[in-house]
Amino acid sequence: MVSGETSTPGEQLAWDGAQLLAATHRIREVAYVVRDSATGRVGVAFGRPAGQQVLAMLPALYPEWLGDRSFSEVHRVRFPYSAGAMANGIATTDLVCAMSRAGFMSFFGAAGLSLPRVTAALDELDSELGASSSWGMNLIHSPAEPDHEQATADLYVARGVRRVSAAAYMSLTLPITQYAYTGLRCDARGRIHRRNHVFAKVSRPEVARRFMEPAPKSMLDALVAAGRLTAAEAAIAATLPVAEDYIVEADSGGHTDNQSLTALLPTVMGLRDEIATARGYRRPLRIGAAGGLGTPSAVAAAFSLGAAFVLTGSVNQAAVESGLDPAGRRMLADAGLADVVMAPAADMFELGVEVQVLQRGTMFGSRARRLYDLYRRHDSLQTLPSRDVKWLEEKIFRVSLTDAWQQTHDYWAARDPRENARAAGDPHHQMALLFRAYLGQSSRWAIAGDPARRLDYQIWCGPAMGAFNAWTAGSFLSKPGNRSAVQIARNLLEGAAVVTRAQQLRSYGVPVPAAAFNFRPRPLG
Repeated sequence: MVSGETSTPGEQLAWDGAQLLAATHRIREVAYVVRDSATGRVGVAFGRPAGQQVLAMLPALYPEWLGDRSFSEVHRVRFPYSAGAMANGIATTDLVCAMSRAGFMSFFGAAGLSLPRVTAALDELDSELGASSSWGMNLIHSPAEPDHEQATADLYVARGVRRVSAAAYMSLTLPITQYAYTGLRCDARGRIHRRNHVFAKVSRPEVARRFMEPAPKSMLDALVAAGRLTAAEAAIAATLPVAEDYIVEADSGGHTDNQSLTALLPTVMGLRDEIATARGYRRPLRIGAAGGLGTPSAVAAAFSLGAAFVLTGSVNQAAVESGLDPAGRRMLADAGLADVVMAPAADMFELGVEVQVLQRGTMFGSRARRLYDLYRRHDSLQTLPSRDVKWLEEKIFRVSLTDAWQQTHDYWAARDPRENARAAGDPHHQMALLFRAYLGQSSRWAIAGDPARRLDYQIWCGPAMGAFNAWTAGSFLSKPGNRSAVQIARNLLEGAAVVTRAQQLRSYGVPVPAAAFNFRPRPLG
């Protein structure tokens, strides 16, 4: 477009203030950056401008187009956005169904649930959405319960689950490798078809590398020998990465390394490019961003870094479809940026692995850290000082240690009797099992809404929650009852597109007002 062309009846010009603010929201229209020949002002025109020097033409910008198009094509979703698999069923089937029907990806939070409970969720999702819809399940690395991890992977393979969010993996295991490569085949033209898709959640480059490389031959051979992969599948697998979608997790709720997204995401993307070139991969490896994404500006920043898609967690835990009790959701609605703390993780307690949790309104974080300190400094329950025994019996278990251990023993007798056998010969392991019982139950108390255990609620939460609350203050999303997962997602993406357009215009010299970078939430259909 050049200056001097005839204007159309719909031409509109925006030069400053409220006009430019409104212009940044017209993302679905072609915008022209123009300079007034008389005054030298730079502004925005809609429609073909006349009598103005055209500096740039910006095509329409849709939220659907912010990420990598192959993400939407491969996974058959409308938006480059996913809701994460919050454990213990906090990412409910209701949440998964709502997001899937609205064109978003979502994962059911299977971690921490029994196999029958996971099976029941699969039954519901199959009934409501069907296997062809775009949704997935969580498969979490379980070093303390490898048989449960294997049984879950077997269930997903048998039931035809097409997408899995692989969480808390520090190295490859046979179950995740089996799932990733099951169903591989080549068609008559030599094209590889991949039935199962792994979304590898990573926060360290060395872990990302393990998923970006083909699985070791020894693992593939072991799976073939066990009848879990065919020889043909293993032969194809030797040329393919374990995962083709990656969730690069920065400072998030739950399991996290508290990394900075602006440092971590480019590093993992560079590693992807290095490995893809060396291996000669022809299929794209999509790198998504997660952690700290509680505002449109944060989402826009992730896409500007090159994220193929974004994944949210903490903010969905506050949604009405979340499995968290309403009292817990209200606690999240009051959270600020600094109202989070690191605490020992139930599933990797002995390893000293931590999760990020809500601190405001609960004493879980401090109590969990004291439990780990006792475990680290003492070899058995019998060697604990009397003051610590009193604290455990009165504040933590609310029964005698003898009764608390009996309850824990009964749990493991039904789930995995080998743990009890090990505890009988290893008092330190007995202590770990008992302390893990509190850590595990604390998240379930928050789900059940046990008022007697309010101070023990374990609510996974990252700083994104505080940022979200600050952004939504005074809007319809400030009320917990209005926080549907779909409205949260639509507003974050719509806002990200508006922020992106504002930055585009500013980069061409338009004096965009600061308010353009603060998209306000509104009901979106």
